[in-house]
Amino acid sequence: MDIKEFVKLCKEEDIKDGDHSALSCIPEDATDKAKLLVKADGIIAGIDIAHSIFKEFDPGVIFEPLVKDGDSVKYGDLAFYVTCNSRALLGAERLVLNVMQRMSAIATKTNEFVTAIGDLPTKVLDTRKTTPLIRFLEKKAVLIGGGVNHRMGLYDMIMLKDNHVDFAGGVKQAILQTQNYLKAKNKDLKIEVETRNLQEVQEVLEIGGVHRIMLDNYSYEDLRTAVKLINGKYETEASGGINLSTVRQFAECGVDYVSVGALTHSVYNMDLSLKAVK
Repeated sequence: MDIKEFVKLCKEEDIKDGDHSALSCIPEDATDKAKLLVKADGIIAGIDIAHSIFKEFDPGVIFEPLVKDGDSVKYGDLAFYVTCNSRALLGAERLVLNVMQRMSAIATKTNEFVTAIGDLPTKVLDTRKTTPLIRFLEKKAVLIGGGVNHRMGLYDMIMLKDNHVDFAGGVKQAILQTQNYLKAKNKDLKIEVETRNLQEVQEVLEIGGVHRIMLDNYSYEDLRTAVKLINGKYETEASGGINLSTVRQFAECGVDYVSVGALTHSVYNMDLSLKAVK
């Protein structure tokens, strides 16, 4: 989804036949200025998106950013000034706030994980545990926070999770059938396989032809053993309940990636406020 389509759907949901609050008391040709006030410490995200949203409401908008995506901000900072048609500004206000508050929360949470393992080569990945239809915003926020996007959806990478393996009849069958499928369809997609124990890791190694092995809900000891078994032949990804208290211990086991669903499914929006400049 691109920003134009996103704003169109948001207008249909929120405004429908008109923003009657603004239509009833604001002149059609009025122009006003507002500022975005930061009311919490963290990493700001969505500045560029906010500009694009305002532009969809008023192509003549004057947007003055005071910070950029990825900057650290604190309570009391100003993020931008915006000047445009008053009705357009009021119509876009809540949409801009909702988007930036969530994106900034995700960027902040991601940055906390990235900082926790900053001196190690392991990278922090997001997951598909995102909000339907705004995944593109949430995953952009992960990048702003210093993380790495996993896959955007089911279409751009093969990921054989536990249910795929069980439904296919086992690790071997799942991988071989997938390889045959990609060959028959002439598709060049990377294959990742989720494993639940060291035996499944060994099965993947015996079959081969994958790109990454996910090590799901492993103990630290088994995780270190799995990394040694794989020995750099394939990328490795640790997953399953990883939090800020444990992420460093997982990373120290030598995995290439740690995937953290909490980056997008368990965040509290950053407090931001759009206020009129009088």
